Amino acid sequence: MIEVMALHKRFDKNAALDGLELRVKKGSIYGLIGVNGSGKTTALKAITGILRPDAGEALMDGQPVYENLELKARVGFIPDELFFFGAYSLDECAAFYRRLYPNWNSGRYAEMKERFGLPERGRVTRFSKGMQKQAAFLLTMSVMPDYLILDEPIDGLDPLVRKLVWKYIVDDVAARSMTVLVSSHNLREMEGICDSIGILDKGKMFIERELDELKSDIHKVQAAFPEGTPEEGRYDGLGVLHREKRGAVELLIIRSPEETVRAVIGSRSPLIFDILPLSLEEIFIYELGGERNALGDIIF
Repeated sequence: MIEVMALHKRFDKNAALDGLELRVKKGSIYGLIGVNGSGKTTALKAITGILRPDAGEALMDGQPVYENLELKARVGFIPDELFFFGAYSLDECAAFYRRLYPNWNSGRYAEMKERFGLPERGRVTRFSKGMQKQAAFLLTMSVMPDYLILDEPIDGLDPLVRKLVWKYIVDDVAARSMTVLVSSHNLREMEGICDSIGILDKGKMFIERELDELKSDIHKVQAAFPEGTPEEGRYDGLGVLHREKRGAVELLIIRSPEETVRAVIGSRSPLIFDILPLSLEEIFIYELGGERNALGDIIF
């Protein structure tokens, strides 16, 4: 289990993490999402023990991660910005990993290298960005981590390779109860892979829930009413996050239990009334009040 409690981290005058709270259950896949600058990468680096928090704790199995070499030997971390020794081939990287990680699995390394079709000779630094991403993944998965921490793991990968990456992850979660924490901007793929979602905003946890529960609490609604039906008070008692009109039909995003939505809108005798599925991307946009640009402005 990963536990983050009241985590703070500042860089000069900027608070990257401001009392972050986070829980990842053992054997689950947790998706951490947020706008650019929300603190995702800083959070992952603090959780893996690369950064020392200014305050608070980041624990795995109840132990602090920072400067805990025994615990770090059970953690696999793939950052967004990769690093390889300049003159190393893939096999030389594997030899380096084998010396560092006691659970290194040479059989898995050989099998994954063949599946991904990566050359064993030639400098890894001369690989394409996508091939370097694959190299980092197969090296990390070959250490048989109990905890896998990923920052934009599928960025730059083609669809077939992305599918293979996720297959290895899901198989290890099922077979070994590996615990996965992944940050990505690809919300469509996160929606298909994650058990739980945390939405980070300005260094704090804005929402943290199981994905099914998150989807059950927010709804997209289409409704139209007879002419003369008063608009004022039409949705009283509902948590309306967004409302717009498209001709005679209103589109709403509502955070309320489905039975409450049906009861309130149904009592107004609508001509059209549909509750439509929401994607994780739509939930993310509307929970944060709109899609934010780099300056933090809200764009609807």
